[in-house]
Amino acid sequence: MTDIISPKRALISVSDKTGLIDFARFLAARGVEILSTGGTAKALREAGVPVIDVSDHTGFPEILDGRVKTLVPQVHGGLLGRRDLPEHVAQMDEHKIAPIDLLAVNLYPFEATVAAGGDFDACIENIDIGGPAMIRSAAKNHAHVAVLTEPQHFAEAQAEMESLGGLSLGTRRRLAVAAFGRTATYDGAITRWFSAQNGQAFPARLAIPGLLKQGLRYGENPHQQAAVYDDGTGRRGVVSAQQIQGKELSFNNLNDTDAAIEAVAEFDQPAIVIVKHANPCGVAIGADLAAAWDAALRCDPVSAFGGIIAANRILDGAAAEKMAAIFSEVVIAPDADDDARKIFGKKKNLRLLLTGGLPDPAAPGLSFRSIAGGFLAQSRDAGRVTEADLKIVTQRAPTAEELDDLLFAFRVCKHVKSNAIVYAKHGATVGIGAGQMSRVDSARIAAWKSEEAAKAAGSDVPLARGSVVASDAFFPFADGLQAAAAAGATAVIQPGGSMRDNEVIAAADAAGLAMVMTGMRHFRH
Repeated sequence: MTDIISPKRALISVSDKTGLIDFARFLAARGVEILSTGGTAKALREAGVPVIDVSDHTGFPEILDGRVKTLVPQVHGGLLGRRDLPEHVAQMDEHKIAPIDLLAVNLYPFEATVAAGGDFDACIENIDIGGPAMIRSAAKNHAHVAVLTEPQHFAEAQAEMESLGGLSLGTRRRLAVAAFGRTATYDGAITRWFSAQNGQAFPARLAIPGLLKQGLRYGENPHQQAAVYDDGTGRRGVVSAQQIQGKELSFNNLNDTDAAIEAVAEFDQPAIVIVKHANPCGVAIGADLAAAWDAALRCDPVSAFGGIIAANRILDGAAAEKMAAIFSEVVIAPDADDDARKIFGKKKNLRLLLTGGLPDPAAPGLSFRSIAGGFLAQSRDAGRVTEADLKIVTQRAPTAEELDDLLFAFRVCKHVKSNAIVYAKHGATVGIGAGQMSRVDSARIAAWKSEEAAKAAGSDVPLARGSVVASDAFFPFADGLQAAAAAGATAVIQPGGSMRDNEVIAAADAAGLAMVMTGMRHFRH
């Protein structure tokens, strides 16, 4: 096994040609013979880089519309032959197989084709066969071959070749790890797409694609390691966001910010969501972002301190001025105007993330959670309840204003950890109870928070008085509903489905409440 190799022959075939010409010129200047195919060979020739077509090198033409061009012994023997075994060298000489010391391949853009909405045939034709085969051959024989699978590898390889005269074993091993990771994630993306096309949500074997975006200082706690990956779907959100300013993002920042942007994307009107420890502590819609901010902050100004703010519109100066008045860890939005950027720019530690768009709440996909020995997978909770889905079960029907607030509150409930209770009034949360073991405790905590928020605003009247209340799952007993009624709620939205629904309905009627059932639950654990 050689510590440093100086390539004499390279095969280059790339769909992403970023950095290609400069690297190929560098190789040619060192006397490296370059083999190539199709569009890559054409690009090299047009740039004046000497290149040999792979078909000329192998003596076998490209066939089947280019589906077969590198799947030949002259290529794979050149990549897999061990230079340190005399019998390998003898067989290569016997069959006129020339060694290939460097492979630069990035694959057909399958993930990009899917993300762009390509039809079935287009996606199939963008499944690369020869590329992954060559990559695996080169990576297996990394003792003698260097394999470059990402555009950034060009500059890294060139820098080491200039400093060491070749590529070290450590670098080749690192590149081999990247190569096997690339083929694994590529096949994982194909499996997920193909299984969905075939009506299989959960194939027998599942690989989760991921491209390392960045390492993080640590995980939820300092003794844990962490990183963030791009799943290649192109879905807007935290991973796609550009960080405009502020400190490095942490694991907890990213987790909480994801919760905030996913929640705010649920609303069509200007909306603000404030999140603390992955739970909304204030949500509101308004005529503009500034109005929505005031209403969202009113719900729980104490918890909002040091929280995450998400907006579903371009941030303007008026909204930014209000947000900047309190300490926040992150602000995330589709974009921000110049006034907003200047205002936030004065708060150097605040992270400002701009996504260029909002995540689609109805987008299909899978979510995952690790468990001992494996992981759980489920489809995303893309459900959305509309007025047409509601069943009025009490003697009194909700008023039009109550109905609007009920739908708003239930949409917020979807993003609150179970057991979840949300009080809302005039398009704003006025009390949120999250993550309690007992639903009645969530109702009481939310009511208590509404009292504390009222006191902070200089009022003795709890904010929940005259509100509606949403529950993410059914009330197993009447006590949770009675606690909501005691807090001042006038209307209730809940999934229904309890063995004691009749008791709960009777309790609502006795309290004069209107209640609707959705038939859809929104547990969030």
